[in-house]
Amino acid sequence: MTTLLHIDASARAGDSHTTPHGSHTRRLTARFVRQWTALHPETKVIYRDVGQNPPPPVTGRWIHAAFTPEPVREPWMREELRISDLLVDELLQADLIVAGVPMYNFGPPAQFKAYIDNIVRVGRTFGFDRGRSGEPYWPLLAGAGKRLVILSSRGDYGYGPGGRLADRNHVEPSVRTAFAYIGIVETQGLAIEYDEFADQRLADSIKEGEDAVDGLVSRLARGGTLRRETVNARA
Repeated sequence: MTTLLHIDASARAGDSHTTPHGSHTRRLTARFVRQWTALHPETKVIYRDVGQNPPPPVTGRWIHAAFTPEPVREPWMREELRISDLLVDELLQADLIVAGVPMYNFGPPAQFKAYIDNIVRVGRTFGFDRGRSGEPYWPLLAGAGKRLVILSSRGDYGYGPGGRLADRNHVEPSVRTAFAYIGIVETQGLAIEYDEFADQRLADSIKEGEDAVDGLVSRLARGGTLRRETVNARA
């Protein structure tokens, strides 16, 4: 049985299919999960809305607690890491992660960055040993077969590879880097563009984004793999 971790990070509460001025990324993630579970009704879905309920940002107390060996942590340290532990536990259960991550000022929303900071955990998702020969850091989730789908949206256009604004896209590259660091390297991205133009180009981009989601679900259902790329609808 597949466990799917569905994450939404948009500050917009509704999706653009059902809510005026709603989120395009919520629209895409909901479609992906709906299509996936139709093909795999036995799937266990874990839902995490970091857009509406963001995890707390990392603090000095959090760092102190995280880098204190678990057997000697004080009660306040365990409480400091309680939400982080919950988020890591969800990630460890998941075979497939579907994350809706819109572009805010060229990067992921702060809510999603807080999520990443809470799941990149020494001793839980990456290892560290300063006395280790060679590289002192290593991913703890490598080889676990986890896959990541990043569903994004942008107000402007041309953020894909070779596009006019490709050098300003710090969404998929930064998310991929963080997840690869902990061992999740099979990823693929899809993105809707032209949101701020609100014209036919946006409508076409939404349609192409939805079609791309359907195609991706179908390919994965047939045993296909993710491609390390981002498909920009109408880029």
